[in-house]
Amino acid sequence: MRLVFFVLAPVLIATATDRRNVECPNTDTHVTFQAPASLEKWQQRRQQLRLQILSASGLLPLPEKTPLKPLVYDRLDREGYTIEKVAIETRPGYWLGGNLYRPKGKSGKFPAVLHPHGHWNYGRLENQQLCSTPTLAINLARHGFVVFAYDMVGYNDTAQTPHDFSTPEYQLWGFTPLGLQLWNSIRALDFVESLPDVDPRKLAVTGASGGGTQDFLLTAVDDRVAVSAPVNMVSGIMQGGCVCENAPGLRVGTNNIEIAAMTAPRPMLMVAATGDWTRNVPKEEFPAVRKLYALFGKPELVENVQFDAPHNYNKDSRQAVYNFLRKHLRPEEPEFQERGVNVESLQDMLVFYGRSRPDHARSFNQLFDEWKVEAVKMQEAATPAELRQRLQLVFESTEPMPALGDPIPYKFVEGKGPAVLYLHPDGMAAAEASANFQKLKGQGRAILLIDAFQTGTAKAARDRSHRHFLTFNRSDSAARVQDVQAALKWLAAKRPSETVELAAEGEAQWWALFAAATTPVAVRFSPSPVAYKVSDLELTKVFFVPGLQRAGGVEAAAKILKVSGR
Repeated sequence: MRLVFFVLAPVLIATATDRRNVECPNTDTHVTFQAPASLEKWQQRRQQLRLQILSASGLLPLPEKTPLKPLVYDRLDREGYTIEKVAIETRPGYWLGGNLYRPKGKSGKFPAVLHPHGHWNYGRLENQQLCSTPTLAINLARHGFVVFAYDMVGYNDTAQTPHDFSTPEYQLWGFTPLGLQLWNSIRALDFVESLPDVDPRKLAVTGASGGGTQDFLLTAVDDRVAVSAPVNMVSGIMQGGCVCENAPGLRVGTNNIEIAAMTAPRPMLMVAATGDWTRNVPKEEFPAVRKLYALFGKPELVENVQFDAPHNYNKDSRQAVYNFLRKHLRPEEPEFQERGVNVESLQDMLVFYGRSRPDHARSFNQLFDEWKVEAVKMQEAATPAELRQRLQLVFESTEPMPALGDPIPYKFVEGKGPAVLYLHPDGMAAAEASANFQKLKGQGRAILLIDAFQTGTAKAARDRSHRHFLTFNRSDSAARVQDVQAALKWLAAKRPSETVELAAEGEAQWWALFAAATTPVAVRFSPSPVAYKVSDLELTKVFFVPGLQRAGGVEAAAKILKVSGR
């Protein structure tokens, strides 16, 4: 009997382009948000976004909440309020510094307001016309609010790490300023919730600029936040310029408008200015978010104000926030106007001015080492289903997945089963010339070949120059895994009675391993553990996927395949 092979030529359309090359959004790409058609669809979307944010932040699963062990120093007793210097241990040996402002002469349990700061020179201690944290906090405390103003990483008392750190190795483990800041905010919420004079049902957050980013990220992932007031940050024309606002994977398929919309139906005030990137909020971002609130039947719970000013958290912005917080958290309090304050000297507000951190305080390198150890322990304790979900979040996108022919070039050789997807790091032409392919062909096997992303005929220009490129776009290696996933699904649909086999050589084994572990298709693939024993530094060169190690890496993929019998 003579075997006949039918080879389909690659599907290459001259006008076809891979959107992953031509649509590479960045912080300044103009984006929009449209509310889904139903509340049910939004709830599903919101849950997926929450997981995406936590994954990108290196906080999936959340780390253990170890004791905060607050250090409280030097209570300042002033007219109508008090101030304390506070440091909380958000991770073992890692301290977050801040100031706690409390009402004086009032009784009962009070609403609490977290106040993360923006990129002002003096951080939480900034006091100038465009931004004054002490003025905000003191005025709120005088009128019955507990306020915790705390540092960004690398500022003031929170200096065990720099503010700006980002290398491929850190990114592999999800160790970023954004993730540390989000974790600090979650622990700051734990702290104020635990205070005996705070009503845990009435927790709010407000911040401007980079503090606004922290505001809506915290609100998106922690439902304890009852009221949110992000200032000068929710925008469709600029998504945040600092590394502390950009972690790999954070905004793949989403943007700050949609993330802020996750506040719904909790009350939110969107404060904007005519002189910065929130200039379009009244006519673009606010109406879009309000339509989402309307799905809950509560469009009145989101409000917008805009002031003719440059980028700020100035008196007008603060006054709007006072009114909003009072209305939703302390309605029994009469409306009040901002009063001037006496600002304390900087040294009298710093926790570690003139004193050392506790002896067990960690260095930056120690914090990173312990972060990695923690990730490994989480991987060892996780079920295969949990590991698959974590890896899927690292590789997949909420945007449409690529498909064979558009944009993935492919060839299929008809033959007997089981069908094989054969991968070569240099693409189809190199695969056809290989001894392994010739062996499969000689056996009369059905074979699928692809030019995975940026290989073979799929090589194309891709502008990766923007510093925060990976915040909005998957890495080349992650895109190749997406292509292999698409090819496996195509082959399974074409040959539904067979278990697809997957074979690869060279660096393509990386694509095969993680595609097999994350696709729902039944795949037979036998990884060689020796082939994947590389250092983090080597991994950044041969298979760079941010968050991979935090999600469990090779060990997680191997565990999934072993349990599934693939």
